[in-house]
Amino acid sequence: MRPYFDPDYENFSQWINPPRVCIDNVTCNDCTLVKVDSVNKPGILLEVVQVLSDLDLAISKAYITSDGTWFMDVFHVTDQQGRKITEKKTIDYIEKALGPESLKADSWPGKSVGMHSFGNHIAIELIGTDRPGLLSEIFAVLANQHCNVVAAEVWTHKMRVACVIYINDEATSEPMKEPSRMCTMEEQLRNVLRGCGDDVKGSCTSFSIGSTHVDRRLHQLMLADKDYEGYGGAIEEKDDMLFRPVITIDQCEDKGYSVVNIKCKDRSKLLFDIVCTLTDMQFVVSHASVSSDGPYGVQELYIRHKDGKILDSKDEKERVIKCLEAAILRRVSEGFSLEICARDRVGLLSDVTRVLREYGLSVLRADVTTIGEKAMNVFYVRDPSGNPVDMKTIEALRQEIGHTVMLNVKRVPSTTKSPEASGWAKTSFSFGNLFGKFLS
Repeated sequence: MRPYFDPDYENFSQWINPPRVCIDNVTCNDCTLVKVDSVNKPGILLEVVQVLSDLDLAISKAYITSDGTWFMDVFHVTDQQGRKITEKKTIDYIEKALGPESLKADSWPGKSVGMHSFGNHIAIELIGTDRPGLLSEIFAVLANQHCNVVAAEVWTHKMRVACVIYINDEATSEPMKEPSRMCTMEEQLRNVLRGCGDDVKGSCTSFSIGSTHVDRRLHQLMLADKDYEGYGGAIEEKDDMLFRPVITIDQCEDKGYSVVNIKCKDRSKLLFDIVCTLTDMQFVVSHASVSSDGPYGVQELYIRHKDGKILDSKDEKERVIKCLEAAILRRVSEGFSLEICARDRVGLLSDVTRVLREYGLSVLRADVTTIGEKAMNVFYVRDPSGNPVDMKTIEALRQEIGHTVMLNVKRVPSTTKSPEASGWAKTSFSFGNLFGKFLS
């Protein structure tokens, strides 16, 4: 007979030493410090970074250490306008999400890493070969099936496309329950994904009831699809030239770590994308330093496999570098962003993407959100040749859909040099200097 172990005993240390969160707006003049101290546990770094990422906070610096049984990190953050975090609602959310209340089940929306709720819906996951007009055809299928799109996120990379789309029934606002209707929709979506006829890697459609954190799931889908392998044509090669990160992996043998150095174009959610990918590749980030160097983000991460081993083969290092590069580039866009605000209705996305298709615009990324009765949609677009969209085309598009839709057009800034071309080789700040402090 096996001895009995109380299932709550495993979390006992967390209840004795609950997480501590400090929001410091005094120490620095130009940013807010978010300090987190907690008992170390698997996935805690991703959990913390995900909360900051979901709030669209910009991280200019971070110092992270989680060796042993304790986790400590400090993030220098601002809002998207470069201001300190002073809104009480945001501060309360961070404290509740990462502090002692986070130990209570369902105490805040999206508590667990990998969960993000949009209410009653069915999640559709799609992955396949990207082509002009594909998104328009996908949304047309959903509109014909009388499905309301509650939220959606679409990424493209190296001629692959991944989508997570949340839908419910137009008539009931509840998840669809008719098996025949679901089968019909799935078959139509599969036909759309196979429409290009030369899908070498294949396509996939899946349905699920529940909640999934969109960004993490998209990374998982594209990682499983091996979008990090090979090149996808002239547009993608141009992207590599403009935005390709510089990534190196060294060994810190005396401490038993592999050291990942990254420098790339800085942007929102960069740290999340990197930590998410390492976590899903079964690596543990024990220490890290993050900083900004002009337009570039600089990161130094000390990692191990979950079993404590370091990266000891050339092939494994090359694979990790490729996977991190892909994770960074999936969100990089050039050209224009079209921000569209309108009253939500079935078929709105089908109509908008049809117009984009008719004007020859390729959708690189899309972010669809519904707030009450309003649809807040952002499309990152450019023409099929890879050049930025001509303003005459934008004005024609505004005339076409501007009568019923609020349209805001922004040029997405691009960099003209890769970090390697600018003369950078490795991170300018070494976390190794702090080992004596944290590990002594």
